Amino acid sequence: MVTNATGIWTGANYGDTANYSSGILGEIFINDNDKDILRGLAVKVKELSIDPKQEEKRKLWYLQNSLDLQRPLVFADPENGWNEIITEDKIKCTGELARRWETVLQKELFWGNEIKDDKPIEPFFDIGYTYKEGDWGVPEIFHGGDKGGSYVWEALVKNDTDLDNIHFPEIDVDYITTQDTFELAQDVFGDLLDVRIKGIWWWGLTRTWDLARLLGLEQMMIYMYDNPGLIHKVMEFLRDGNLARLDFLYKNKLLSLNNDGTYIGSGGLGYTTQLPKSGFDSNMVSTYDMWGFSESQETVSISPRMFEDFIFQYQVTVLERFGLNYYGCCEPLEKKWDIIKNIPNLRRVSVSSWADHKKMAEFLGDKYVYCFKPSPTGLSIHYMDQESEKQKIRNILDITKGCVLNILMHDNHTLGNNPDNIVNWVKIAKQEIDRVY
Repeated sequence: MVTNATGIWTGANYGDTANYSSGILGEIFINDNDKDILRGLAVKVKELSIDPKQEEKRKLWYLQNSLDLQRPLVFADPENGWNEIITEDKIKCTGELARRWETVLQKELFWGNEIKDDKPIEPFFDIGYTYKEGDWGVPEIFHGGDKGGSYVWEALVKNDTDLDNIHFPEIDVDYITTQDTFELAQDVFGDLLDVRIKGIWWWGLTRTWDLARLLGLEQMMIYMYDNPGLIHKVMEFLRDGNLARLDFLYKNKLLSLNNDGTYIGSGGLGYTTQLPKSGFDSNMVSTYDMWGFSESQETVSISPRMFEDFIFQYQVTVLERFGLNYYGCCEPLEKKWDIIKNIPNLRRVSVSSWADHKKMAEFLGDKYVYCFKPSPTGLSIHYMDQESEKQKIRNILDITKGCVLNILMHDNHTLGNNPDNIVNWVKIAKQEIDRVY
């Protein structure tokens, strides 16, 4: 797989995950007309970033991640809904790379001018590394999946001996292409935005999605009873592979700090004064200077004891390498909280729509950031029921009194072809927060 990390992700723009999708890099070139368009947009981003309101937002995130803020923060990412906001006809550049960069800038402008949540607009343009990521050593076979539909896959590991045939995917960085792209971005934006090379190499670490990919989801569940030894061997393999990857990234100086507007875990921004750690060497970023993240959505239905035995003991070995940690995504965590709370440096915890919100409020209190994920379903129809969304916000504000609350609207697959849905949702959330706080 060839991964294009050439300047698609910028600032806290987590929503543009195309930065890490498969694809063959085209010519690293931007024509004069496209350059003018990009520079015009960059000027507007720069102007937004220096507005005093942006600095106020940054301060709020620093306070929240230090557990020193009672006022909830709102973050709203349209995710797949961006396809209904920044449509093809709104992109004016003609070159492939220029169009991708234009999309990034247009997102920042829409975020700052229309969504107006608590996400700061930053004066950065980040270039990711261009790299190849290998496979597991044997080809993966998928069935179905046409036009984004459902699919199944053939397990790569059916018994102990199959483990001898696979290896953890390796990274091969194309330093020349990365540097050429950085220099091009410097030429286009250098006097307007701070162009940085910033590597983001994972979403989560030692995830059970990889366990399910290797064993098959159904077999993964069955093996917990019929072949527990194989589960442990595969999790050891995944743990050791993740640790080896972290060692590789560290030794090759490929890690980047994420204590700024970088999207952290499954929701929220990384602004913190507690990272990097004291004695930090800017030439050798370590995981101890960074936020870490893991989750286990695929094991939502297993018992806490099985979760601890089969999954958690392997995840925590990786997470203990990080200066601060985030845990969880869509899986409810209240039944496993007595286990999860043992993660070193745990700071942010996901509370999904399926969680017991009252129990999680009792557990988290003011000791962790309560990362609440309301359901995006209400935003998926053309005319959002604003009264219903208002009531949902009121309910969670009532439940989480005394908590350090972050309200995160994402996982949107559609906005009902109505971008005003997410704009109005943010207005409602902020009005309700102002009413209470």
